Amino acid sequence: MAQDLRARSAAEVFDDHLRLSGENRFEEDIERNVSPDCVVLERRGVFRGRDGVRELARFLAEEIPDARYTYTCRLAEGRVAFLEWTAEAAHTRVRDGADSYVIEDGWIMAQTIHYTVESTGATP
Repeated sequence: MAQDLRARSAAEVFDDHLRLSGENRFEEDIERNVSPDCVVLERRGVFRGRDGVRELARFLAEEIPDARYTYTCRLAEGRVAFLEWTAEAAHTRVRDGADSYVIEDGWIMAQTIHYTVESTGATP
């Protein structure tokens, strides 16, 4: 019998989101874990729904292409989760990534994202 995705705990959704993201299975992650009504706050503004999440994923892929991500802190308590992360790419890096999540009914309902892209000084 298939798992009821909407019955998962926040921690289970968070773990699934990080696993699928880490495997570059972004579309599956969005369909399984992101609410159609999700709201994401990021330095560029407010992004809504799955299309907003897709747009933010495209920005990140352009800013740090083919990056290797490291999750330095993963916390989940009740309906809230927090992630600190770093990323290294050929010519750019992120050392201060921090995301927070509100997860309800098996969905990521809201997220905040912060990161600063730095040049590594390597010539393209």
